[in-house]
Amino acid sequence: MDLGFLLHALIPSLNSVAVLIIFFGYLAIAGSILPGKLVPGVTLQDGSRLYYCCNGLLSLLLLIVLLGVGAKMDLLSPTVISESGLELLSTTFIFSVLVTFLLYAAGCNSQTQGSSLKPHVTGNLIHDWWFGIQLNPQFMGIDLKFFFVRAGMMGWLFINLSVLAKSIQDANLSCSMILYQLFCALYILDYFFYEEYMTSTWDIIAERLGFMLVFGDLVWIPFTFSIQGWWLLGNKVELTTAAVIANCLVFLIGYMVFRGANKQKHVFKKNPKALIWGKPPRVIGGKLLASGYWGIARHCNYLGDLLLALSFSLPCGISSPVPYFYPIYLLILLIWRERRDEARCAEKYKEIWNEYRRLVPWRILPYFY
Repeated sequence: MDLGFLLHALIPSLNSVAVLIIFFGYLAIAGSILPGKLVPGVTLQDGSRLYYCCNGLLSLLLLIVLLGVGAKMDLLSPTVISESGLELLSTTFIFSVLVTFLLYAAGCNSQTQGSSLKPHVTGNLIHDWWFGIQLNPQFMGIDLKFFFVRAGMMGWLFINLSVLAKSIQDANLSCSMILYQLFCALYILDYFFYEEYMTSTWDIIAERLGFMLVFGDLVWIPFTFSIQGWWLLGNKVELTTAAVIANCLVFLIGYMVFRGANKQKHVFKKNPKALIWGKPPRVIGGKLLASGYWGIARHCNYLGDLLLALSFSLPCGISSPVPYFYPIYLLILLIWRERRDEARCAEKYKEIWNEYRRLVPWRILPYFY
Protein backbone atom coordinates (compact mmCIF):
# COMPACT_ATOMS: atom_id res chain seq x y z
CA MET A 1 0.00 0.00 0.00
CA ASP A 2 1.64 3.26 -1.11
CA LEU A 3 1.32 6.56 0.71
CA GLY A 4 -0.88 8.14 -1.97
CA PHE A 5 -3.38 5.31 -1.81
CA LEU A 6 -3.39 5.42 2.00
CA LEU A 7 -4.03 9.17 2.12
CA HIS A 8 -6.81 8.88 -0.46
CA ALA A 9 -8.41 5.99 1.45
CA LEU A 10 -8.43 8.08 4.63
CA ILE A 11 -10.53 10.85 3.08
CA PRO A 12 -14.05 10.69 4.60
CA SER A 13 -16.82 9.97 2.13
CA LEU A 14 -20.55 10.59 2.21
CA ASN A 15 -20.97 6.84 2.53
CA SER A 16 -18.84 6.68 5.70
CA VAL A 17 -20.64 9.69 7.18
CA ALA A 18 -24.00 8.03 6.45
CA VAL A 19 -22.91 4.77 8.09
CA LEU A 20 -21.82 6.63 11.23
CA ILE A 21 -25.00 8.74 11.42
CA ILE A 22 -27.26 5.71 10.96
CA PHE A 23 -25.32 3.73 13.56
CA PHE A 24 -25.43 6.49 16.18
CA GLY A 25 -29.04 7.28 15.34
CA TYR A 26 -30.07 3.68 15.83
CA LEU A 27 -28.23 3.42 19.15
CA ALA A 28 -29.82 6.62 20.43
CA ILE A 29 -33.34 5.51 19.51
CA ALA A 30 -32.93 1.88 20.59
CA GLY A 31 -31.27 2.88 23.85
CA SER A 32 -34.16 5.22 24.63
CA ILE A 33 -37.14 3.00 23.78
CA LEU A 34 -36.12 -0.64 24.24
CA PRO A 35 -36.82 -2.24 27.63
CA GLY A 36 -33.91 -2.98 29.93
CA LYS A 37 -32.86 -3.28 33.55
CA LEU A 38 -32.65 0.10 35.26
CA VAL A 39 -29.41 0.08 37.24
CA PRO A 40 -28.52 2.80 39.78
CA GLY A 41 -25.06 4.25 39.44
CA VAL A 42 -22.80 5.04 42.37
CA THR A 43 -23.78 7.78 44.77
CA LEU A 44 -22.10 11.03 43.72
CA GLN A 45 -20.52 13.59 46.04
CA ASP A 46 -23.71 15.65 46.25
CA GLY A 47 -25.75 12.58 47.18
CA SER A 48 -27.38 12.20 43.77
CA ARG A 49 -27.02 9.20 41.50
CA LEU A 50 -27.68 8.44 37.85
CA TYR A 51 -29.72 5.52 36.54
CA TYR A 52 -28.67 3.48 33.51
CA CYS A 53 -31.02 1.51 31.28
CA CYS A 54 -28.96 -1.59 30.48
CA ASN A 55 -30.62 -2.67 27.23
CA GLY A 56 -27.38 -2.96 25.24
CA LEU A 57 -27.71 -6.68 24.56
CA LEU A 58 -31.23 -6.29 23.18
CA SER A 59 -30.12 -3.28 21.09
CA LEU A 60 -27.20 -5.28 19.71
CA LEU A 61 -29.20 -8.40 18.85
CA LEU A 62 -31.96 -6.35 17.21
CA LEU A 63 -29.41 -4.49 15.09
CA ILE A 64 -27.81 -7.77 13.99
CA VAL A 65 -31.24 -9.03 12.92
CA LEU A 66 -32.03 -5.79 11.06
CA LEU A 67 -28.68 -5.83 9.26
CA GLY A 68 -29.10 -9.51 8.41
CA VAL A 69 -32.53 -8.85 6.90
CA GLY A 70 -31.16 -5.84 5.03
CA ALA A 71 -28.31 -7.92 3.59
CA LYS A 72 -30.70 -10.72 2.62
CA MET A 73 -32.90 -8.22 0.75
CA ASP A 74 -29.83 -6.65 -0.94
CA LEU A 75 -30.51 -3.33 0.78
CA LEU A 76 -26.95 -3.21 2.10
CA SER A 77 -23.68 -5.05 1.70
CA PRO A 78 -22.32 -7.04 4.65
CA THR A 79 -18.81 -6.05 3.53
CA VAL A 80 -19.49 -2.30 3.51
CA ILE A 81 -17.34 -1.73 6.60
CA SER A 82 -14.45 -3.98 5.56
CA GLU A 83 -14.34 -2.28 2.15
CA SER A 84 -14.26 1.24 3.56
CA GLY A 85 -12.51 0.76 6.89
CA LEU A 86 -10.03 3.62 6.52
CA GLU A 87 -12.77 6.05 5.51
CA LEU A 88 -14.77 5.09 8.58
CA LEU A 89 -11.65 5.40 10.73
CA SER A 90 -10.96 8.98 9.63
CA THR A 91 -14.64 9.94 9.80
CA THR A 92 -14.95 8.61 13.35
CA PHE A 93 -11.73 10.32 14.38
CA ILE A 94 -12.93 13.69 13.04
CA PHE A 95 -16.27 13.19 14.82
CA SER A 96 -14.41 12.45 18.08
CA VAL A 97 -12.38 15.65 17.80
CA LEU A 98 -15.43 17.78 17.01
CA VAL A 99 -17.62 16.33 19.75
CA THR A 100 -14.92 16.78 22.40
CA PHE A 101 -14.52 20.46 21.50
CA LEU A 102 -18.30 20.79 21.88
CA LEU A 103 -18.09 19.02 25.24
CA TYR A 104 -15.31 21.39 26.28
CA ALA A 105 -17.37 24.46 25.30
CA ALA A 106 -20.52 23.14 26.97
CA GLY A 107 -18.58 22.31 30.13
CA CYS A 108 -16.98 25.77 30.32
CA ASN A 109 -20.41 27.40 30.01
CA SER A 110 -22.13 25.11 32.50
CA GLN A 111 -23.43 26.82 35.63
CA THR A 112 -24.67 23.69 37.43
CA GLN A 113 -23.23 22.77 40.81
CA GLY A 114 -24.41 19.14 40.75
CA SER A 115 -21.63 16.53 40.86
CA SER A 116 -22.67 15.03 37.54
CA LEU A 117 -22.40 18.22 35.46
CA LYS A 118 -20.32 20.56 37.59
CA PRO A 119 -17.41 21.86 35.46
CA HIS A 120 -13.87 21.07 36.61
CA VAL A 121 -11.75 23.60 34.75
CA THR A 122 -7.98 23.76 35.37
CA GLY A 123 -7.37 26.57 32.90
CA ASN A 124 -5.08 24.39 30.78
CA LEU A 125 -6.98 23.98 27.51
CA ILE A 126 -5.12 20.84 26.39
CA HIS A 127 -5.56 19.17 29.80
CA ASP A 128 -9.24 20.06 30.07
CA TRP A 129 -9.97 19.01 26.47
CA TRP A 130 -8.07 15.73 26.87
CA PHE A 131 -9.43 14.64 30.27
CA GLY A 132 -12.77 16.41 30.05
CA ILE A 133 -14.58 18.93 32.22
CA GLN A 134 -17.86 17.26 33.20
CA LEU A 135 -18.33 13.84 34.74
CA ASN A 136 -21.58 12.81 33.03
CA PRO A 137 -22.53 15.21 30.22
CA GLN A 138 -25.82 14.51 28.50
CA PHE A 139 -27.41 15.26 25.15
CA MET A 140 -31.20 15.05 24.75
CA GLY A 141 -31.40 12.93 27.89
CA ILE A 142 -28.68 10.49 26.74
CA ASP A 143 -25.72 9.90 29.05
CA LEU A 144 -22.91 10.39 26.54
CA LYS A 145 -20.22 8.48 28.44
CA PHE A 146 -22.37 5.34 28.65
CA PHE A 147 -23.51 5.84 25.05
CA PHE A 148 -20.00 6.12 23.59
CA VAL A 149 -18.60 3.05 25.30
CA ARG A 150 -21.62 1.08 24.11
CA ALA A 151 -21.07 2.35 20.56
CA GLY A 152 -17.39 1.38 20.66
CA MET A 153 -18.01 -2.18 21.80
CA MET A 154 -20.76 -2.68 19.22
CA GLY A 155 -18.61 -1.08 16.53
CA TRP A 156 -15.84 -3.59 17.27
CA LEU A 157 -18.27 -6.48 16.71
CA PHE A 158 -19.67 -5.08 13.46
CA ILE A 159 -16.20 -4.43 12.06
CA ASN A 160 -15.35 -8.05 12.84
CA LEU A 161 -18.55 -9.34 11.26
CA SER A 162 -17.88 -7.35 8.10
CA VAL A 163 -14.32 -8.70 7.98
CA LEU A 164 -15.75 -12.21 8.41
CA ALA A 165 -18.18 -11.61 5.54
CA LYS A 166 -15.29 -10.38 3.39
CA SER A 167 -13.22 -13.49 4.12
CA ILE A 168 -16.18 -15.71 3.20
CA GLN A 169 -16.79 -13.70 0.03
CA ASP A 170 -13.13 -14.09 -0.95
CA ALA A 171 -13.16 -17.84 -0.10
CA ASN A 172 -10.46 -17.12 2.47
CA LEU A 173 -12.12 -18.37 5.66
CA SER A 174 -9.64 -20.17 7.92
CA CYS A 175 -9.59 -21.82 11.35
CA SER A 176 -7.59 -18.82 12.58
CA MET A 177 -10.29 -16.40 11.46
CA ILE A 178 -13.01 -18.55 13.04
CA LEU A 179 -11.17 -18.69 16.37
CA TYR A 180 -10.54 -14.95 16.41
CA GLN A 181 -14.14 -14.15 15.52
CA LEU A 182 -15.52 -16.63 18.06
CA PHE A 183 -13.41 -15.32 20.96
CA CYS A 184 -14.21 -11.67 20.21
CA ALA A 185 -17.93 -12.35 19.72
CA LEU A 186 -18.17 -14.23 23.02
CA TYR A 187 -16.29 -11.46 24.82
CA ILE A 188 -18.50 -8.69 23.38
CA LEU A 189 -21.76 -10.56 23.95
CA ASP A 190 -20.66 -11.28 27.51
CA TYR A 191 -19.90 -7.59 27.98
CA PHE A 192 -23.46 -6.66 27.06
CA PHE A 193 -24.97 -9.55 29.03
CA TYR A 194 -23.27 -8.10 32.12
CA GLU A 195 -23.57 -4.48 30.99
CA GLU A 196 -24.74 -3.37 34.42
CA TYR A 197 -21.26 -4.16 35.77
CA MET A 198 -19.94 -1.33 33.60
CA THR A 199 -21.78 1.16 35.81
CA SER A 200 -19.36 0.51 38.68
CA THR A 201 -16.11 0.74 36.67
CA TRP A 202 -13.60 3.53 37.18
CA ASP A 203 -14.28 5.09 33.75
CA ILE A 204 -17.96 5.55 34.54
CA ILE A 205 -17.73 6.61 38.18
CA ALA A 206 -14.62 8.79 38.17
CA GLU A 207 -13.26 9.77 34.73
CA ARG A 208 -14.60 12.95 33.16
CA LEU A 209 -15.65 12.80 29.52
CA GLY A 210 -13.01 14.32 27.29
CA PHE A 211 -11.02 13.35 24.22
CA MET A 212 -9.25 10.52 26.06
CA LEU A 213 -12.48 8.59 26.67
CA VAL A 214 -14.33 9.61 23.49
CA PHE A 215 -11.40 8.70 21.23
CA GLY A 216 -10.78 5.55 23.24
CA ASP A 217 -14.39 4.41 22.97
CA LEU A 218 -15.21 5.37 19.38
CA VAL A 219 -11.87 5.00 17.57
CA TRP A 220 -9.38 3.03 19.61
CA ILE A 221 -11.60 0.15 20.74
CA PRO A 222 -13.28 -0.75 17.43
CA PHE A 223 -10.45 0.03 15.02
CA THR A 224 -7.40 -1.25 16.92
CA PHE A 225 -8.99 -4.19 18.73
CA SER A 226 -9.96 -5.54 15.28
CA ILE A 227 -6.43 -5.40 13.81
CA GLN A 228 -6.11 -9.18 14.02
CA GLY A 229 -9.14 -9.67 11.77
CA TRP A 230 -7.82 -7.21 9.19
CA TRP A 231 -4.43 -8.93 9.29
CA LEU A 232 -5.96 -12.39 8.77
CA LEU A 233 -7.71 -11.14 5.63
CA GLY A 234 -4.34 -10.88 3.91
CA ASN A 235 -2.36 -13.59 5.69
CA LYS A 236 -3.01 -17.31 5.76
CA VAL A 237 -2.20 -19.04 9.06
CA GLU A 238 -2.35 -22.80 9.58
CA LEU A 239 -2.78 -23.82 13.23
CA THR A 240 -1.97 -27.21 14.67
CA THR A 241 -4.48 -29.00 16.88
CA ALA A 242 -2.25 -28.34 19.90
CA ALA A 243 -2.15 -24.61 19.06
CA VAL A 244 -5.95 -24.48 18.81
CA ILE A 245 -6.37 -26.22 22.18
CA ALA A 246 -3.79 -23.96 23.85
CA ASN A 247 -5.47 -20.87 22.40
CA CYS A 248 -8.85 -22.00 23.74
CA LEU A 249 -7.36 -22.59 27.20
CA VAL A 250 -5.83 -19.09 27.27
CA PHE A 251 -9.23 -17.63 26.38
CA LEU A 252 -11.13 -19.70 28.95
CA ILE A 253 -8.69 -18.94 31.79
CA GLY A 254 -8.64 -15.27 30.85
CA TYR A 255 -12.43 -15.14 30.75
CA MET A 256 -12.75 -16.94 34.10
CA VAL A 257 -10.38 -14.49 35.82
CA PHE A 258 -11.71 -11.36 34.09
CA ARG A 259 -15.40 -12.04 34.55
CA GLY A 260 -15.00 -13.63 37.97
CA ALA A 261 -13.00 -10.72 39.40
CA ASN A 262 -15.31 -8.05 37.99
CA LYS A 263 -18.40 -9.92 39.17
CA GLN A 264 -17.00 -10.31 42.69
CA LYS A 265 -16.23 -6.59 42.93
CA HIS A 266 -19.65 -5.58 41.54
CA VAL A 267 -21.54 -7.91 43.89
CA PHE A 268 -19.44 -6.74 46.85
CA LYS A 269 -20.33 -3.10 46.14
CA LYS A 270 -24.02 -4.01 46.08
CA ASN A 271 -23.90 -6.39 49.06
CA PRO A 272 -20.70 -6.36 51.19
CA LYS A 273 -21.83 -9.51 53.02
CA ALA A 274 -22.39 -11.71 49.96
CA LEU A 275 -20.41 -14.97 50.03
CA ILE A 276 -17.32 -15.25 47.84
CA TRP A 277 -16.25 -18.75 46.84
CA GLY A 278 -18.66 -20.04 49.52
CA LYS A 279 -17.12 -18.05 52.36
CA PRO A 280 -17.83 -14.67 54.00
CA PRO A 281 -15.70 -11.98 52.36
CA ARG A 282 -12.59 -10.64 54.05
CA VAL A 283 -12.84 -6.86 54.14
CA ILE A 284 -10.06 -4.46 55.11
CA GLY A 285 -11.21 -1.45 57.06
CA GLY A 286 -14.79 -2.16 56.13
CA LYS A 287 -14.13 -0.95 52.57
CA LEU A 288 -11.59 -3.03 50.63
CA LEU A 289 -12.36 -6.54 49.42
CA ALA A 290 -9.51 -8.99 50.07
CA SER A 291 -11.25 -12.26 49.19
CA GLY A 292 -11.58 -14.30 46.02
CA TYR A 293 -9.62 -12.93 43.10
CA TRP A 294 -9.05 -9.70 45.03
CA GLY A 295 -7.12 -11.64 47.65
CA ILE A 296 -4.77 -12.99 44.94
CA ALA A 297 -3.76 -9.70 43.33
CA ARG A 298 -4.87 -6.11 43.81
CA HIS A 299 -5.80 -5.81 40.12
CA CYS A 300 -6.47 -9.42 39.21
CA ASN A 301 -9.09 -8.33 36.67
CA TYR A 302 -6.30 -6.79 34.60
CA LEU A 303 -4.63 -10.20 34.36
CA GLY A 304 -7.83 -11.66 32.93
CA ASP A 305 -8.09 -8.80 30.46
CA LEU A 306 -4.51 -9.36 29.29
CA LEU A 307 -5.04 -13.10 28.80
CA LEU A 308 -8.17 -12.41 26.76
CA ALA A 309 -6.30 -9.89 24.61
CA LEU A 310 -3.57 -12.46 24.04
CA SER A 311 -6.14 -15.09 23.04
CA PHE A 312 -7.46 -12.73 20.33
CA SER A 313 -3.95 -12.53 18.81
CA LEU A 314 -2.72 -16.11 19.14
CA PRO A 315 -4.82 -17.34 16.16
CA CYS A 316 -2.58 -15.17 13.98
CA GLY A 317 0.52 -17.23 14.77
CA ILE A 318 3.91 -15.71 15.52
CA SER A 319 5.15 -14.70 12.08
CA SER A 320 4.42 -10.99 12.63
CA PRO A 321 4.20 -8.61 15.61
CA VAL A 322 1.35 -6.67 13.98
CA PRO A 323 -1.51 -8.83 15.34
CA TYR A 324 -0.01 -8.48 18.83
CA PHE A 325 -0.44 -4.72 18.88
CA TYR A 326 -3.55 -4.97 21.06
CA PRO A 327 -2.13 -7.12 23.91
CA ILE A 328 1.15 -5.16 23.89
CA TYR A 329 -0.71 -1.85 24.02
CA LEU A 330 -3.07 -3.19 26.70
CA LEU A 331 -0.14 -4.32 28.85
CA ILE A 332 1.34 -0.81 28.76
CA LEU A 333 -2.06 0.82 29.36
CA LEU A 334 -3.02 -1.40 32.28
CA ILE A 335 0.32 -1.00 34.03
CA TRP A 336 -0.05 2.78 33.64
CA ARG A 337 -3.66 2.62 34.84
CA GLU A 338 -2.72 0.33 37.74
CA ARG A 339 -0.13 2.89 38.87
CA ARG A 340 -2.75 5.65 38.69
CA ASP A 341 -5.22 3.49 40.63
CA GLU A 342 -2.61 2.74 43.29
CA ALA A 343 -1.87 6.44 43.78
CA ARG A 344 -5.57 7.33 44.03
CA CYS A 345 -6.33 4.49 46.43
CA ALA A 346 -3.32 5.36 48.62
CA GLU A 347 -4.59 8.94 48.88
CA LYS A 348 -8.21 7.92 49.44
CA TYR A 349 -7.83 5.01 51.86
CA LYS A 350 -4.46 5.89 53.48
CA GLU A 351 -3.59 3.32 56.21
CA ILE A 352 -6.34 0.98 55.07
CA TRP A 353 -4.66 0.76 51.67
CA ASN A 354 -1.28 0.08 53.25
CA GLU A 355 -2.82 -2.80 55.21
CA TYR A 356 -4.38 -4.17 52.01
CA ARG A 357 -1.01 -3.97 50.25
CA ARG A 358 0.63 -5.93 53.05
CA LEU A 359 -2.07 -8.60 52.87
CA VAL A 360 -2.13 -8.72 49.03
CA PRO A 361 1.41 -7.83 47.87
CA TRP A 362 0.98 -8.62 44.17
CA ARG A 363 -0.29 -5.96 41.78
CA ILE A 364 -1.49 -7.96 38.74
CA LEU A 365 0.34 -11.28 38.30
CA PRO A 366 1.01 -13.24 41.54
CA TYR A 367 4.67 -14.01 42.27
CA PHE A 368 5.78 -11.89 39.30
CA TYR A 369 4.38 -8.34 39.46
